Amino acid sequence: MEMDKLITYTNKKQITANDLAQLFKAAGIHRPVNDLPRLQKMLENADILWTAWDKQQLVGIARTLTDFSYACYLSDLAVTKSHQKQGIGRNLIEKLRSQIGADVSLVLLAAPSALEYYPKVNFEKIDNAFLRRRRPF
Repeated sequence: MEMDKLITYTNKKQITANDLAQLFKAAGIHRPVNDLPRLQKMLENADILWTAWDKQQLVGIARTLTDFSYACYLSDLAVTKSHQKQGIGRNLIEKLRSQIGADVSLVLLAAPSALEYYPKVNFEKIDNAFLRRRRPF
């Protein structure tokens, strides 16, 4: 695995629902990848969308919902398996933090497989959250 790839980050580039589906599949995270209209809504209604690119290949995403003042929900953080462990997720989070600023809390729901990752990128585990689950897909 090549570790010295030049990865570019942007919050200006639009992607398609198909691009997002392919990224989620390559990252190995559970999302409704066969429901392109739903993925399109996820893109259209995101407040912030940071993407990571290896040349022309989409290799990472941070997708959020926020009020830009108090709270920001990191709904998706995904990096293709071929590009994981290179700091791309960390960089996407830092780009996002720079955009929202220090007065906005950044919250997320972690997949069981990512529970050990988030403390490494300065997230604090909390015990005071509640959830009403969505219908399974």
